[in-house]
Amino acid sequence: MKRTFAVAAVVTSLALAAAGGTALALADDEPDTGAARTARTVTAAEADTTTTKADTTDKADATDIGKALAAALAHTPGTAVAADREDDGRDAGTWEVDVVTADGTEYTVTVSPDSTEVLGAHRDGGDDDDREDLAALKGTSVDAREAARAVAVKGTVTDVELDDDGGTVAWSVETAKSGAWTVDARTGEVAQDLDD
Repeated sequence: MKRTFAVAAVVTSLALAAAGGTALALADDEPDTGAARTARTVTAAEADTTTTKADTTDKADATDIGKALAAALAHTPGTAVAADREDDGRDAGTWEVDVVTADGTEYTVTVSPDSTEVLGAHRDGGDDDDREDLAALKGTSVDAREAARAVAVKGTVTDVELDDDGGTVAWSVETAKSGAWTVDARTGEVAQDLDD
């Protein structure tokens, strides 16, 4: 009886998959009492609702801002304190990522619109804001990439910037359609920014 059930479940799953859908056969693990068992077929849409945190993380890392931050940090190792997509002029579509190196030197790294290629980097001078941001990040556990990842489920992230005004160190994250969000740099808590 167990073998018949298992074969039936596999055949049902394969038939549904061949018809253009994805299926998963579930069976109960109760001892066989001789009563007929039934298989429940789960469609791909139902199975997708069981996405784990790791699955969400992988999907969010594929976002343009996540790739831009990764490319900038691979080119210029340090701490990213801001990233935004340029929306006008000849640089429209490119990403500008502000990176502070371990010695406190500030750079702006320009990344291609598809977030795969570093187009250039220049040293910033005369502005201590990024170094102050680096100091504010001491003792926190959420970086720019993690903040962008946390908000990516709300919409396409276009900007992430550290905000340490008001005594709380948080990331200000902008999305294309769902507005502004804040991500606490210590706890990772996400809240909609109702001030914008």
